[in-house]
Amino acid sequence: MKKALITGITGQDGSYLSEFLLEMGYEVHGIIRRASTFNTQRIDHIYKDPTENPDARLRLHYGDLSDSGILTELIYNIQPDEIYHLGAQSHVRVSFDLPEYTGNVTGLGTTRILEAIRRSGIKTRFYQASSSELFGATPPPQNERSPFAPQSPYAIAKLYSYWMVVNYRNAYKIFASNGILFNHESPRRGEIFVTRKITRGIAGILSGKQKKIFLGNLDAKRDWGYAPEYVRLMWKILQYDHPDDFVIGTGESHSVRDFVEKAFEYCDIEIEWKDSGLEEKGVVKSFDNRWANQISTGQVLIEIKQRYFRPTEVDYLLADPSKARKLLGWEPQIRFSDLVRIMIDYDLLLVGLKPKLEGYRIARQKGLGWTEHKFAELAEIQNEV
Repeated sequence: MKKALITGITGQDGSYLSEFLLEMGYEVHGIIRRASTFNTQRIDHIYKDPTENPDARLRLHYGDLSDSGILTELIYNIQPDEIYHLGAQSHVRVSFDLPEYTGNVTGLGTTRILEAIRRSGIKTRFYQASSSELFGATPPPQNERSPFAPQSPYAIAKLYSYWMVVNYRNAYKIFASNGILFNHESPRRGEIFVTRKITRGIAGILSGKQKKIFLGNLDAKRDWGYAPEYVRLMWKILQYDHPDDFVIGTGESHSVRDFVEKAFEYCDIEIEWKDSGLEEKGVVKSFDNRWANQISTGQVLIEIKQRYFRPTEVDYLLADPSKARKLLGWEPQIRFSDLVRIMIDYDLLLVGLKPKLEGYRIARQKGLGWTEHKFAELAEIQNEV
């Protein structure tokens, strides 16, 4: 039985990767930070207390990316066959407010793990979660040969990590690979990230729990994919014959404005944009009568606030995943419109509304399933699937 160690196991990618590796027969170990509140909601459905279930294949260990001692001890004791380093301070806008912390955790945290591998002498394969933010101001499309031009403390910390992986690979012959993943979303995306902020906001508005959504730069363009697909590519990268670096994306890009419009459109609401002179607003142009009690024509649902803009912006990210397509057989199954539907379905169910469930059906048809179990059960109860 192979062993895998995951940092950031309680995050979006870590939870999906845990599920996938357990399905593949792995024993999975995750590092979590000790806190006064529980933060394991994304993995509670697959975790069983080993003291009561000695055969449980998911084990959790307290640790921190700022503590090299505990990282070394865990890696030496667990002796993992594969290490997936997903943990980070991963919010780009927050990194401008916490640049030192971001550098310590997101940047130096990678070095601490690489050093633990080197010092322990274990034979393991290491995956580094690099980011499309590395490319920053580099014109699209971006691939493995594109120059890096990071535009945030987060991206700079990730750039440091990227080159440390390359250095340890060359200097110490460690099997260490970078996955340069472009934006990937899901119903488990953190609530402060823009895609989930939009879908949760729409659900809040239509359920009468929220009046409007406040956003920043609507014209930033991103290559958005589906997280459950991307974690499978992480695994494939470590199964490849030799360590390497791969760009992973869909090969198509859409703006935040596109995401907003597509999300409202799926709920049969048409938005039009009006400039108030200082800040743009999104107002209701037309809507389906089933929302008549919550919204009205001309109502302001989107407001743009300067405080949500980054000091330095990344305007246009578009992946060229040709290398991954050729060497790993990468072909994304969930496209932009499908992703929007999946996320809206989830958040509408979350507040007790009845969505179309087109996204839910798509995920199941593509063989990816929808692992938000209690909501899948609710969808079945509604006899919509």
